[in-house]
Amino acid sequence: MIDPGLTGVGAVVTGAGAGIGRAVAEDLARQGARLLLVARRTGPLEETAERIVAAGGLRPVVLAGDLAEPGAARRIANAARSELGGVGVLVNNAGQADPPGGALDEAGWQRSFELNFHVKRRLAQELRPDLEASRRGRVVNLVGLLEPTVVSAAQAAIAACRLWSKAFSREVAAAGVTVNCVAPGRIDSEQVRRHFPTPDSRARYAAAHVPAGRFGAPAEAAALVTFLCSARAAYLTGQTVAVDGGLQRHA
Repeated sequence: MIDPGLTGVGAVVTGAGAGIGRAVAEDLARQGARLLLVARRTGPLEETAERIVAAGGLRPVVLAGDLAEPGAARRIANAARSELGGVGVLVNNAGQADPPGGALDEAGWQRSFELNFHVKRRLAQELRPDLEASRRGRVVNLVGLLEPTVVSAAQAAIAACRLWSKAFSREVAAAGVTVNCVAPGRIDSEQVRRHFPTPDSRARYAAAHVPAGRFGAPAEAAALVTFLCSARAAYLTGQTVAVDGGLQRHA
């Protein structure tokens, strides 16, 4: 068996206060990674850190703030270098779905592209020297399924992120860096429960649309992310992999 190769590796995980981001942080910590966790709210980040410590992991560094603010990517990169000594893994999990109930105005479109594309792009570019210097860098961008049924700023931003990820993967491959996207389907997380607030609403949607018949668990998405961050995935790059219970329809 190939060693996952994550012991002692510095890893930045955004959106780590809940859901998939929290599950990814816990999974990477179990593999021995040293973590910098980023999200808007301090409380949920501290809760993630406490869960990791309680499970026997190293205490992560937590950094709260809005990733879309000017200079946020530089601040995160500098903190990672200072606290972790370098970065070999970047998990770009932070993002935002469109609010239900109507078309976005211009500010909403701009905000969606910031959170779902530009934040990820900027942070990867800021950390590129560290990722290349590690000779085993990993970038995993959490995106979404491209199954458009209505006009959606988030889906347009996701498409941009997936295309940029493919191009970026080609630029950094010679340095041993891989860049992949993970496209979760309906994962039972805080964000998804805003749209499906009751067990009955989730069950009805799953019965109608998800061949597996249920929503996924955050840990099931995190397992794929951790694999893509590991040494076992060294020859897998430029890909988008869905973890969706069969929700995605196109081949």
